[in-house]
Amino acid sequence: MFRLHFENQAYSKAEDFEVNPRDLPEYAQAAFSFCKSWLEGEKTFTQSTSGSTGTPKQIPISRDQMMASAQGTGSFFKTDPNSKLLCCLNPAYIAGKMMLVRAMVWNCEIHLVEPSSDPLSKIDEGFDFVAMVPLQVQASMEDQTSLPKLKSIHHLIIGGAPISAKLKVKLVENGIEAWQTFGMTETVSHIALAPIQADELIYQILPGVQFGQDQRGALWIKSQMSGPDPIQTNDLIELRSETSFVWLGRADFVINSGGIKIHPEFLEAKIESHVQRFFSDSRFFIFGEKDEKLGEKVILLIESSTLDEKKAGELLTELKHQLGKYEVPRKISFIPSFQMTPNGKINRKKTISNL
Repeated sequence: MFRLHFENQAYSKAEDFEVNPRDLPEYAQAAFSFCKSWLEGEKTFTQSTSGSTGTPKQIPISRDQMMASAQGTGSFFKTDPNSKLLCCLNPAYIAGKMMLVRAMVWNCEIHLVEPSSDPLSKIDEGFDFVAMVPLQVQASMEDQTSLPKLKSIHHLIIGGAPISAKLKVKLVENGIEAWQTFGMTETVSHIALAPIQADELIYQILPGVQFGQDQRGALWIKSQMSGPDPIQTNDLIELRSETSFVWLGRADFVINSGGIKIHPEFLEAKIESHVQRFFSDSRFFIFGEKDEKLGEKVILLIESSTLDEKKAGELLTELKHQLGKYEVPRKISFIPSFQMTPNGKINRKKTISNL
């Protein structure tokens, strides 16, 4: 039976969620409002996109789409009414909202806690299914009280942003079975999952999802969860089988340098360990800057309040020995802070415009 546990109380029927919003923190308001609407049979919900690749927009999502997504995930992981869920993501966004939908569709219990960097630190129970962003997983692994709880989760899915190479290694070393998700608001959470292992991430499509590539090599999706029409994405992929693919990066971020196409996200994964050696814990990304000779040149942008030219020079020298001719950044730029989207992703376009 569906039950939402919040601050030592359980809620299960629509009337249970009729609580004065002023008595609840903002994240709980979003959860209670949504659960009440769902349990009353609401057919359509409005959701804001993340804004990571453009201006956030409001899109309608049907109840049938959400149910199809929950059923696809449930079939993939073989969940049942005995499964115990944890919602530690903000229900105002699709990832948190879909945790609530899964509990209601799977007819099981879910615990709602404040979205924080280390959500397991104040929790004593164990869970079967949990969704987190990479920042939460990283913090949980660094907290000695949270790490055993993280290890005990039967199905851990990680989304919102690609996991770093460093985090991937830590997950594997600690024997934590986790999955990187692939999806977007328009597909109602994920449509594919990749087991996190030592080598590359190979995404496996959920049951009932059709997919392919356009002439650019960008992914298109057709499924019950994404609605009646196919969705054309700007995500470049490499097919591995009829049901799996490797993600290369966004088509709108591709750099054309001297006729050679470079995928920034793919390149970032290759250089992460090198960047971290010189600029520990600093965030970074690759982008293309206009160049008269090459068309575009590769630039490495590092988030740092101080410009360390000596370290930057040493890093460039190291990268020249590790990368192909056109992959090597032509320069390293610094910026005090990256621009972020409302749900915590790096807004590359706005950050670049501030340089």
